[in-house]
Amino acid sequence: MRGKFLTGAVGLSLTLASAGLAQLHPVRPPDAGTASAQMQMDMSGPPDQGITSYHAYALTPPIPATLDPKQFPDALSRNVYTLAAKIKPVLFQQPCYCYCDRHVGHKSLLDCYASLHGSECDICQKEAIYAYQQTRKGKTPAQIRAAIIHGNWQSVDLRPYLTDSAAR
Repeated sequence: MRGKFLTGAVGLSLTLASAGLAQLHPVRPPDAGTASAQMQMDMSGPPDQGITSYHAYALTPPIPATLDPKQFPDALSRNVYTLAAKIKPVLFQQPCYCYCDRHVGHKSLLDCYASLHGSECDICQKEAIYAYQQTRKGKTPAQIRAAIIHGNWQSVDLRPYLTDSAAR
């Protein structure tokens, strides 16, 4: 009798653990067969929990295009899309804390600038400007990602980017 109970308890524990692990979905790099390829976990869930999606590996060609800054009527969007186009490989490796991975299906901050989303979201704008500023200071994508996860992007002031001469 005790053996059946123990077997049942172990079986239930394994089933529950498997169900939890099934919630993690790996996003593999394009060349997932190589030994050096890294894997990033898509930890989708409620928008108030966890780190959003990003790619933990470097971008390889073809590099997705960002939208043309000239198509936007406002200076802020033109400036941020201009900066985003200059650091596409960096944005590819960054999470986005508007949680667009969960409601739009984006896989990194770069997806926000390959669509109109980056023009409509101040979180995306602050994160892209922060990534650009840190790239110019010589920070690596991994260092920038750690700072974005820490929340450092929240200190970005968008006001200097409201004029056409702001994109540097």
